[in-house]
Amino acid sequence: MDLSWLDHAHPEARDVDGVVAVFEAARVVDMPHWLGTTLSSFRSQLRYGWDGDPADVAVVHDRTGRVTGVLEVDLPTWDNKHLGSVEVTVDPSQRRRGLGRQLFEAGMDRVRAQGRDLVLSGGFDGTAAEGFLEAMGLKRASQEAERRLDLLALDDERLDQELAAAESLSSGYEVVRMPGRVPEDQLDAVVAMTAAINDAPMDDLEVEDEVFSPERIRAFETAQLASGRRLYRLVARARDGGELVGHTMTAVERERPWWGWQYDTTVTPAHRGHRLGLLLKIEMLRWLAADEPQLRTIETWNAVSNHHMVAVNEVLGCQVVATATEWQMRL
Repeated sequence: MDLSWLDHAHPEARDVDGVVAVFEAARVVDMPHWLGTTLSSFRSQLRYGWDGDPADVAVVHDRTGRVTGVLEVDLPTWDNKHLGSVEVTVDPSQRRRGLGRQLFEAGMDRVRAQGRDLVLSGGFDGTAAEGFLEAMGLKRASQEAERRLDLLALDDERLDQELAAAESLSSGYEVVRMPGRVPEDQLDAVVAMTAAINDAPMDDLEVEDEVFSPERIRAFETAQLASGRRLYRLVARARDGGELVGHTMTAVERERPWWGWQYDTTVTPAHRGHRLGLLLKIEMLRWLAADEPQLRTIETWNAVSNHHMVAVNEVLGCQVVATATEWQMRL
């Protein structure tokens, strides 16, 4: 098997076309509810990743030059330098011929070559990914639920009541809007606040806390903006002293402006118990209704075991559309 690794900044156009075609063919079979990958979104992901730390991507071609399989190997550099993530996508017309196994083994070899001893991978429950990853020797480590919020079906009267109740418990805080990039004079405070996400349940995943820095926040912003997403960050600030104590983030797709992604929502430990998470999320919906009136759907993910945030999302009206499992194996 000959692998062709894509250049992060200047990939061959035919390979980019081939990757997106394979992703779309697999999406239709494995996860038809999922938002498809576009040429521009893949190019941005290849160059910038989620936060300036992109995965390496390789393709395999058949004898006609058509891409038939895609290998993604993510080797984190901000933190968790003991692990690598391996994802394999095979054209449905070429499955059950051993190509997926060859690609996955090549990915594990790349993880080992970097001196890492844990491999992660994931996939939707009820798809071919389950049997494949089990056959590769990985074990289930965490389950997540994918939920969607239909903004055209919001119960605004009930949400107004929930907001009023949350405000009665959070009078010591004010809500501050931060669209786009974080202001320079607030960057260090946002870094400290963002680290509170490390309290989120990770189940049996053998991962370390995420490490945040001003450089990482800026790299995240650059990656998201380059991917064609408009960023909305809403922050809770203590009236006494001005400390930033919690935030929620949403991104809206520029090319598909009906679609939004819910990113982190977290409150620092010392300021929990004031319903700030719910307050921030409802206030975010009000902000988006004014600034992004065309928005119809917001997608959010949570660990099934994250009972507190699941409860908040259910108050908003989020509905489960799928579950997925994160798998791991020691090398």
